[in-house]
Formats: sequence, C-alpha cells, structure tokens
Amino acid sequence: MLYAALKILHLLAAIVWLGGMAFVLFFLRPALGVLEPPQRLRLMHAVLRRFFAAVALAAAIALLTGAWMMHRVVGLAGPAGHGALPLEWLVMAGLGLGMVLVFLYVRLRPYPRLARAVAQAAWPQAAQALADIRRWVLLNLFLGAVIVAVTLAGAVL
Repeated sequence: MLYAALKILHLLAAIVWLGGMAFVLFFLRPALGVLEPPQRLRLMHAVLRRFFAAVALAAAIALLTGAWMMHRVVGLAGPAGHGALPLEWLVMAGLGLGMVLVFLYVRLRPYPRLARAVAQAAWPQAAQALADIRRWVLLNLFLGAVIVAVTLAGAVL
C-alpha cells in the first residue's frame, strides 16, 4: 500500500514537471508573441517564479519517493539479490539526477539574471536570460522524455 502511494506521488511529480515544461515551451511561449517585450518578459518571469517553486517540490518528491522505492526493492531482494535493480530504473535515477542538476543551474544562474533584468527594465538582458532558460528547459524536457521512453520500454520487455 505504501509502495503504491509513493509510486503515485512519484508519477504525479513527474507529470507536473514534464507537463509544465511542455506547456511553457510549446504553448505559453509562442502565444506571448502578441505582447510587447516588456509585458512578455514580466509575464514569463512571474510564470517561471511560480513554476520553479512547483518544480522544486516535484523534484524533491520524485527524488525521495524514487530513492525509497529503489531501496525497498533492493531490500526485498535480500543479500543474494543486492543491487538487482532493473536497468531502466538505473537510467531513470541517473537521468533524473541530471534533470535536478539542470533545474538547480537554471534556478540559481539564468533565472536570477532574468529577475534582475526585469526589475531594472533591462529588456535585452532579460530576453537573453530567458533564451538561456529556454535552452536548458528544452534539455530537461528531452531528458524527461528519454526517462519515460526507457521506463516504458523496460516495462514491456
């Protein structure tokens, strides 16, 4: 029962994170073309502030639930099965940690530059910071898609 609840939390965290990235990149960002650059950059800053708070929580939940589930499976395997995790779980864990590192970089480097530039109405610098964020978020969305593909492929093999 606990395992199932943690797995649901893990999946919901991934859905929030991946779905949010897809929404921002493929729907919100293109639609903002109807706004002038200052409005567009202010709005993206406000959206990202809220989204990054949600991602921080989702990443923490995904890390904690994933680590607990992996530990539980290894523990149930006993001494003879120690380290017997499916390959797709190891890929998920490695790429998931990579996604967390990319998120931390974005949150601690280009996002504060965006916030400063918006506060100072330095629109070219804000646009550059937002472009940097977009590239890193695109990388994270790709990593997340690879995780989903590897996990699902492993589940059916």
